[in-house]
This record gives sequence, C-alpha cells and structure tokens, in this order.
Amino acid sequence: MESKEPLSPHIQIYRWHISSLVSISHRITGIVNIIIITLICVWASLLLLGESKYETINFFLNSFIGKFIILGITWSFIFQILSEIRHLIMDLGYGFEPLITKITGLIVICGSIILTIIFYLIGKNFI
Repeated sequence: MESKEPLSPHIQIYRWHISSLVSISHRITGIVNIIIITLICVWASLLLLGESKYETINFFLNSFIGKFIILGITWSFIFQILSEIRHLIMDLGYGFEPLITKITGLIVICGSIILTIIFYLIGKNFI
C-alpha cells in the first residue's frame, strides 16, 4: 500500500524562509553578475571600433531605461557582496541559529536596498 504523503518537503507544505530567499537570490545574482561583467567588457572594447559604437551604448545607458538597468545592476552587485559576507561568516561556523539566519537574511535584503539608494544619491550628488 502506497503512502499519499510526500517523501520530501513539497511546495504544498514547505514554508519559505528568508534564508531560502537569500540563497536563491544569491545564485541568481551571481549568474546575472557574470553576464553583466561580460557586457561591460564588450562595451569597453567597443572603444576599439570607434567612438560612434561606444556612443550608441552610452546613449542607451543615459536613457531612463538604461539608468533603471544600471540601478538594478548596482543592487545586484551590492546584494551579492552582502550575501557573500553572510556566507563567509557562516563558513566560519557562526550564525546558524534560526533567529540569527533570519536577522542576517534581513540585513542582506534591506542593506542591499539601502546601499543602492545611497549609491544613487552619491551619484546624483545629493550626499
């Protein structure tokens, strides 16, 4: 006779935690950041083909959509850095208690948003 209970945590019974959100986001931003670094290298190498090629991408990055993408890139790198610091601390054997993992996860999420805003304000010469 087969049991009707799932063998592993299933989406119907599994509750999301901040740690799982940060972990999945860390992996996604890692992949995105590799792609971004490649595109930045391509953009910089377009200088070899002449100023007009470079200016086309520069014009796009100065548009509203381009600035929004740059803001997202900034958040992605900051999130990755904060998450890496969290993982480094955990690799040293600290921060595995449920409350601490929740707090450090919130620090990564909120800290990345706050630091992105601060970088934006510095870029706009508000600070």
